[in-house]
Amino acid sequence: MHHQIHPNKIRQFLFLGFILLLSYVIIKELSFLLLPIMGAATLYVFLRNYMITLVVDYKWKKWLAATVLLLAAMLVIVLPSFFLIKFGVSKVMPFIQNPSDLQSKFNVINAYVESKTGYNIASSGYLEKASGMLISVGQKAIGGTLNALSVGALTFFILYFLLYQTLEVEQGMRKYLPFRSANANTLINKTKDLIYSNAIGIPVVAIAQGIVATIGYAIFGADEFLLLGLLTALASVIPIVGTMIVYIPLGLYMLSQGQNYQGIGVMIWGFVIIGGIDNVVRFLVAKKLANVHPLTTIFGVVMGVNLFGFLGIIFGPILLSIFVLLIEIYVDEFGKHEAN
Repeated sequence: MHHQIHPNKIRQFLFLGFILLLSYVIIKELSFLLLPIMGAATLYVFLRNYMITLVVDYKWKKWLAATVLLLAAMLVIVLPSFFLIKFGVSKVMPFIQNPSDLQSKFNVINAYVESKTGYNIASSGYLEKASGMLISVGQKAIGGTLNALSVGALTFFILYFLLYQTLEVEQGMRKYLPFRSANANTLINKTKDLIYSNAIGIPVVAIAQGIVATIGYAIFGADEFLLLGLLTALASVIPIVGTMIVYIPLGLYMLSQGQNYQGIGVMIWGFVIIGGIDNVVRFLVAKKLANVHPLTTIFGVVMGVNLFGFLGIIFGPILLSIFVLLIEIYVDEFGKHEAN
């Protein structure tokens, strides 16, 4: 028996195809907004309850509540970031302008390691690659400052409207998500938990390790211990090696200068205290936040940095975690029913 496709099905497929084509064009042309949208959504998760409290309980005008919260977010995020960037750039710029200074320090470390172990690190090209990578990262970070300003401006612009239309935003999400009500609520609630886990967990660990590292470097008399503490905080998000890329070379350099007690002290402090505080903070933070698998964080950081640059350290794991969550919900929504 010959089966014909019902005209309504044809119209449905054509309409869906047109929507997908238009979606592709829109996403392609507005892809530069992905990072600001993710940033605004992350801040929205933290501020939505305050927005509801101000509007519902204290009867503030929506525009006033949104503006106050926006200014508060800027005060908490922008000012510390500005001073940290200003401090970091002023300290790193001499090495960017004159890479031979950094290379000479690597050569000193290599000569010391070779004298003690007989192994020449430079022969493998490691030193050239490492110094070249650090200089390249520094140049990109400094060159990306203007881009960060534009991303920040767009983030807060989008955030204002998310806050102003808090109820409409969440009602719209529940209405248009193609899932059952239970799964829609699961997606929204777990996404909030994942954002909390990554947007709080990663910076808190970095700050804790940076503070502890700075204290240790100061105790053992390292030059520029504030800059080294900042670099350690940034390195804490690098997969696998993490903070070791700062305190091990520092310890070896101090040993090469005859500062045996200080060099050994820095490396012990790094392995025991800096490494240990990572586990302690993650354990304390994990009690109140979603359980994110370490591999998700590692792969998310790698993916995020490639996509978004430095800010991808936070948004990469969030994006990957949401992707995994969507797969789980899809299987629950459709896989089980198909099997039945």
